[in-house]
Amino acid sequence: MAASDVAIGIIFLSQTMVGIWGNFHLLCHFLFLYFTGCKLRSTDLILTHLSVANFLTLLCRGVTQTMAAFGLKDFLSDFGCKLLFYLHRVGRGVSISSTCLLSVFQAITISPSISRLAELKVKAPKYIQSSIYLSWILYMLTNVIFPLYVTGKWSNKNFTSQKDFGYCSSISHGKTRDILYAALLSFLDVSCLGLMLWASSFMVFILYRHKKRVQHIHRTNASPRSSPESRATKNILLLVSTFVYFYILSCMFQVCLSVINNPNSFLVNSAALFAGCFPAVSPFLLLRCDFSASRLCFAWVRNRKTPDFIRKI
Repeated sequence: MAASDVAIGIIFLSQTMVGIWGNFHLLCHFLFLYFTGCKLRSTDLILTHLSVANFLTLLCRGVTQTMAAFGLKDFLSDFGCKLLFYLHRVGRGVSISSTCLLSVFQAITISPSISRLAELKVKAPKYIQSSIYLSWILYMLTNVIFPLYVTGKWSNKNFTSQKDFGYCSSISHGKTRDILYAALLSFLDVSCLGLMLWASSFMVFILYRHKKRVQHIHRTNASPRSSPESRATKNILLLVSTFVYFYILSCMFQVCLSVINNPNSFLVNSAALFAGCFPAVSPFLLLRCDFSASRLCFAWVRNRKTPDFIRKI
């Protein structure tokens, strides 16, 4: 085994283990708060499903990619390849839609009373659960034909156009069908991305305007610590910019894989690496973006009397 393969395997292993631990920690945190009888916020349900989707994505792609990097090339059957790639696509889609839903719901929550979104403040929490389940169903249906494009390396079928991913292969059913299917998947992802950027920009604008209105209060505060609005704005920008950065890089490599007939191992490994970056990093960003830091350790923090503006964020 070459030293480069060992290095790539260690990178995939580190990314997978860190991501699984972070999402597992985030999921256990919400389960602990739920079973201890604490009142959960509306966004906690979104974060729970986001951690499950990230967990599914890392397990189905990160573990297999790690095994392939360490030299285990033909360990999956044709059915195993189809199932793992399908679950990976569903988990990736739900991860994107959950992040989008989280941003939109937060934008509605902090919208001023004179805004058009104000009337949705009462209705929005009622539709969170149905929206999450709808995203699961939507991505399960749109990716149902994805197994047709994946086959195991042990498959006895011969295809004229086939791409090797190390442990599985993908096949082409014609450029027209491939382009239409890729456009369908891209439309869903780009729509979620556009909504998330709009919601995040709206939140930053609201927080900036709120900071200007109460600027005289912050001037009298001798503490060098930044205002809650500034910290919230930085956390929102950090989460959104991280998502957009890794998503764009992942899409670029996916497009290269689709265009190039015989992609080399560097391109295949890079595409898999960037596809797992956001699921691995997002739980730590979400824990950091929780504006009540001690809430991550003790359930009784939820019963503290804090300003509604900060708690709803």
